[in-house]
Amino acid sequence: MFADNTLTPKEAIRLCALGTLAQADEPLRYSQLAAEIRHFTSRITGPSLDIMGTSIELLKYEGLVDPVDGVGMEDDTQLALTDKGRAALNTLMTSRIRAQGSDVNKLITTLKLRFLHMLSPNEQAHQVDLLIESVEIELNRLDDLSSSHENDEGFLIDWLKHDIKQLENHLDWLESLRERVSKN
Repeated sequence: MFADNTLTPKEAIRLCALGTLAQADEPLRYSQLAAEIRHFTSRITGPSLDIMGTSIELLKYEGLVDPVDGVGMEDDTQLALTDKGRAALNTLMTSRIRAQGSDVNKLITTLKLRFLHMLSPNEQAHQVDLLIESVEIELNRLDDLSSSHENDEGFLIDWLKHDIKQLENHLDWLESLRERVSKN
């Protein structure tokens, strides 16, 4: 993790792998897990070698997943999440989120929402609060930028208004989500 307790790109992939295994009804084949990770992450961030660098073999080596009926990639074994893997998933799910609109942050946010139901109700509410906080920080940044350039020529202000409106919609949706998870 970064010093501010936010996920690195490789940890985002780890979150995707561990969460996918945790959510599966049964162990997944090595190739299935790799395909699921690649499919999900590339639909959010586009294809990226930086993101896809995490090895499932490393998860196995660290004891986060166990082969069920084979060795690993070479025999396309089924993989199951270990108790250590569940603990790592919880740590990744409860990390902070950076307040910036990068593709990696979009991936992390999407993964957290995909697997949010796996956390306790209190942790769900806390994670939604962190998401709200990150959107509010981004909104404040764009509002400040807009104010600083309100007399500029060109289309910057129009673009910033567009981005601000999107963030306000995200904030409304997250506040609605907070109400829903608070009822659990």
